[in-house]
Amino acid sequence: MNKDIASERRFQLLGNIIMIIISACAIIPLVLLLISSFTDNDALIRNGYNFIPEKWSTYAYEYIFTSGNSVVHAYFISIVLTIVGTALGLTITTLLAYALSKKFLPGRGILTFYVVFTMLFNGGLVPTYINYTTVFGLKNTFFALLIPGLLMNAFNIMMMKSYFVTGVPEEIMEAAYIDGATEFQAFFRIALPLAKPIIATIGLFIGIAYWNDWMNGYIYLTKRTDLYSIQNLLNRMIQNIQFLSQNSGNIANANVGLAAIPSVSVRMAMAVVGVLPIIIVYPFIQNNFVKGITLGGVKG
Repeated sequence: MNKDIASERRFQLLGNIIMIIISACAIIPLVLLLISSFTDNDALIRNGYNFIPEKWSTYAYEYIFTSGNSVVHAYFISIVLTIVGTALGLTITTLLAYALSKKFLPGRGILTFYVVFTMLFNGGLVPTYINYTTVFGLKNTFFALLIPGLLMNAFNIMMMKSYFVTGVPEEIMEAAYIDGATEFQAFFRIALPLAKPIIATIGLFIGIAYWNDWMNGYIYLTKRTDLYSIQNLLNRMIQNIQFLSQNSGNIANANVGLAAIPSVSVRMAMAVVGVLPIIIVYPFIQNNFVKGITLGGVKG
């Protein structure tokens, strides 16, 4: 008995050590990123990345927020886009996943095939662009940021469908039907409350996808720069810095302007500005996220 306890403790200790190492591998780069963003640009170029910088500086953040780019407005666009996109995406995903979890649904096999098929094949970038710009007229509108990402992700649907199958006991649903509950009443009063972990998990996936998306704005927003999300704005700032760096010899006074730009530390500051909201939100849904991942991946 004592040998079993000692063996279990050694196993737990080994597991804890491994998790500490893995956690450190994830946290240390973020800490270095944050410190580098507050490091003087010249010191960063001269000494490289260091946890104890030679000289501290907030100039990279001052440049981002005072260089004529409306970072606050871009943050507002990203926040609205993420909230609206996550709400609509969760609604569509939850309704379809719940329907696919019902064995008596007519055409369930065909619908499931259509969903899984989209995990393997898509229409391609050019046909997608032509449809959104010429058929739906989304170019240079807010909907160009919202609609392409709103189309359901098959992985999210199948994960949520698995949760409804494994995490919502069929006996409870049958008891609700016997008591006279309609399908909508059973869904809203029983299935949804029991599915909070997977809803939080899928909501995090969708929210991160909207927050980090820059491709839609890069492709569809050719004139309406006022609709740039924070990722699009930061991407444009990086492109401007790269352009000045590559053409400083051909443009009059370009070297003077480039010298005033914290070209290295500003990249670190941009990364912090882009990822900070996700880091703030994640701890509040961490428990539900872990439970949703665990139960949602049990079986299909």
